[in-house]
Amino acid sequence: MKLKSIFSNSFGILFSRVTGLGRDVAMASALGASIWTDIFFVAFKLPNLFRRIFAEGAFTQAFMPSFIASKQKGVFATAIFLRFMLILIAFSLLVTIFPEVLTKIITPDWSSEQIAQTAPLTAINFWYLDLVFIVTFLATLLQYKEHFATSAMSTALLNISMIAALLFYMKEEPETIIIALSFAVLIGGLLQVIAHLIAIKHFNLQRLLIGGWKYRNKESKQKDLKKEKKEFNNLFFPSVWGNSMPQISSFIDTILASFLISGSISYLFYANRVFQLPLAIIAIAASIALFPAISKAIKHDNEALAYQHLNRVFWILLALLGFATLTGIILAEPIVWLLFERGAYTAEMTVSTANVLAMYMLGLIPYGLAKLFALFLYAKKEHTKAAKIATITLIINIAISFTLMKLMGAPGLALAGSIGGLIFFILTLRGVGFHVFTDIMDLKKLSYLILGLIISAFILLFFNELIMEWIR
Repeated sequence: MKLKSIFSNSFGILFSRVTGLGRDVAMASALGASIWTDIFFVAFKLPNLFRRIFAEGAFTQAFMPSFIASKQKGVFATAIFLRFMLILIAFSLLVTIFPEVLTKIITPDWSSEQIAQTAPLTAINFWYLDLVFIVTFLATLLQYKEHFATSAMSTALLNISMIAALLFYMKEEPETIIIALSFAVLIGGLLQVIAHLIAIKHFNLQRLLIGGWKYRNKESKQKDLKKEKKEFNNLFFPSVWGNSMPQISSFIDTILASFLISGSISYLFYANRVFQLPLAIIAIAASIALFPAISKAIKHDNEALAYQHLNRVFWILLALLGFATLTGIILAEPIVWLLFERGAYTAEMTVSTANVLAMYMLGLIPYGLAKLFALFLYAKKEHTKAAKIATITLIINIAISFTLMKLMGAPGLALAGSIGGLIFFILTLRGVGFHVFTDIMDLKKLSYLILGLIISAFILLFFNELIMEWIR
């Protein structure tokens, strides 16, 4: 594993997230934080939830160890791909026929009129899930070859497609805009698939898939394949659950926010988008780049090498996460003002979103470090342990959310998520072994880091005062 892989992955994710912020800026300008944005976010919520679960490791962390260990990689990969595609297509057809049922589940407190407006968009957006699985499957094969750039940057194609729709339909009625956005989601998904197919061709991985398809029914392959598929099944479902805790928590927040004042869903969405930027380009980029190397080291019983990979990036990661946390909390209002306050997005919306953002940022360090240390659970195929950790965290998080939403509204939901992140980190360390954490701890490095962050905090506070005087 090379640091170059992490930085190239980070750059690709940064580019995708910047275009994502550009998309959100255009959306905020066109629609503000209104019932129309709430409708689109709800319609896009479920496919976006699964996109984040798949793209941020759930599928890869189950598939990669099994793929590395497989004696017939092409046959195994093809079998897994066909199974998932058939299930997803059937599920998508079901949602297309009965979109109101799913929409009602997502927003139980909405009126029948709001459900009727949202349901057709739910059906359209859901087909993106099929496309994003294809992208994730191909991306995992590319990660095996330690190629990350295509996958990291491909989300930009989705964002560019949505930005184009927003610019083209900016002056139309809000209902027309959100319909155009929904079709743009599917166009963006198709572009992502095409980009990955080009990369697959570049690395000649199509031969592996063609060979797997050709020999998939060969009797001599079936015995080993059955065993490998069973092992994958044992890893996949715990992996999905273990990786999806933050996303499911955010999904539940959307449901709970539907009981709060109008615009709360949008405040959470916009704030979470900003929060996801440093989380993705720092923690997720590092974990994606590290996972193949750690998995291969564990597979060859070389834990010392795996810990060496971890130690190389830990302090860089912690410093970047710490500075991003301070920046997000202290400069929350200027950041939201810069990104979103234009057109239909008012100063009052900026303040409300900034309050939510500050609460989200408190969870950046624990979530980021939990992502890093959880790699050892997945590399060692301890997916069930990771799932148990996620379950305990989610239950506690939901209980805290009910309490804090009554006291603080939307910021309370964000704060509950951050508290959940801290619990998630502690339980992950316990699952991996606290010795892994203590072995890489260096009090001298930590003291220098804390000093640097204190100095940074004073500088950021000074700039915040200057900026606030200027913008208000």
